[in-house]
Parts: sequence; C-alpha cells; structure tokens
Amino acid sequence: MSQGATLFELKQVRREFGSFPALVNINLRIEAGERVALVGSSGAGKSTLLSLLNGMLLSSQGEVWALGRDLARLSTPRLAQVQRQIGIVHQQLQLVDSLRVIHNVNAGHLGRWSFFKAAMSLIYPLEVETAAQALAQVGIPEKLYARTDQLSGGEQQRVALARVLVQDPLAILADEPISSLDRELSREVMDLLQQQCEKAGKTLVISLHSLEFARSHCDRMIGLRQGKVAFDAPVEAVSEEMIADLYRLDTYDSNASH
Repeated sequence: MSQGATLFELKQVRREFGSFPALVNINLRIEAGERVALVGSSGAGKSTLLSLLNGMLLSSQGEVWALGRDLARLSTPRLAQVQRQIGIVHQQLQLVDSLRVIHNVNAGHLGRWSFFKAAMSLIYPLEVETAAQALAQVGIPEKLYARTDQLSGGEQQRVALARVLVQDPLAILADEPISSLDRELSREVMDLLQQQCEKAGKTLVISLHSLEFARSHCDRMIGLRQGKVAFDAPVEAVSEEMIADLYRLDTYDSNASH
C-alpha cells in the first residue's frame, strides 16, 4: 500500500471479556508507513488492541478495518489472507525451542506454503537462502542451523524478527518485544525494527513500557488508560504532563477501587 493510505481503522470499538470492558469507544486510524507506539500501564488494553488489529480477536461492538477490509465480515479464508499481510512479534516469541533456527524462521512462510511443503521442510529445509538473508539482516547469519534453545534471549528475539521478515508483511505488530531484554539489547531490537520498517516502508504498531524508546523510535504515540485513548499525538507533542496524567490517573483509580 502507498504511504499515507489507511492501513488500520477502528470505529467506535468496544471489546469486553465477560463483563469487563478491556477497550471502550476506540476511534483511531493508522496510515501506511507510520511507526506507532502504544503506551500505558499494564491492563490498559494495549495487547487487546493489537489482537484486534489482525483479527485474532473480534470487537464486541464497532468496526475494525485492516487493509481496507472489515475484519468481522470476512470468511475464515479471507481473514487468513489479510493476516498474512500482518506480521506479529509476540512478547513470548512463540518459537519452537527444540527446532533449529532455520525452521523457526521458515515459519514465516506457513501462510503461503501447503501442508505438504511445510512438513517436507522440517525434514529437508526449503528456501534456505531466504532464511539466511533474513538472519543476515538481523545480524546472526551464523545461527542458521543452531538449535533455538541454545541461543541467548537477544538472539531468540532476532530469530522472531527474521521470521517476520521472511513473511514480508505490510505491517508489523509487536507486543512488548523488549520487556525481557536489558537496555543494550532493547536498543538493538528497536533499532532493527525501525530500520527494517523504514527500509521497506512497513507500518509498525508496537506496545512499549519504555517511554524512552517510544520517543526515539516511533513517530506517533497513543496513550491508553483503562481501555480508553487518553491521547494520540506525534511523539514531539507528547508532554511530560500528558505522560504524568496517563500513569497518575491509573494509580489513583486503582487505589480508589480498593
């Protein structure tokens, strides 16, 4: 999609889990090529919002559009077609530790490969050059045949990113991808995400606890508080007062509820 085209749009979206409103009255639009940080305290609705954007969850009310499609109206095959264009970097990575790196990277092909091709690749790896190129892009080409459970946490994060690069989606959704990494590794992963998105014109929507990295690596920040949008602004327009209100009000409301 061309830069500036609307990639995601939420219209009056509400999502409930039982009687609990995880998201309330969400209206937002994300354009192709943007790098958007979702910030807010734990439980504010960041992960739920990411899950709505790629159709892993459906809204309780309202409309969620991705790539020009209303996700709630799509058949399962049509939804799968849209989801192939949306890469995900999970907080828990979702790698198969007992497999070699190449197999985890090749999981990025699964939306395109037949079951037979995917099964064959576990015995005799396919598209090795593509996997090797993706690993080179994230800085660990020598790990192609290493067992995934023998890698460091930072290296496993790079494997997860290489898997998304192989998928070659229009957008990358990343759910707290640096939450378990130290500061140096966090910066390396954020740099990789930023560079890959800039180079290929991909859209990035990432939930972060680190306001520092939200400011340095994204161009827009959406603050979520108790399932509502507290602010939505370019990073340079987000003031310390806005941030203080975002977290102070959460603390106050939490204490008031006890």
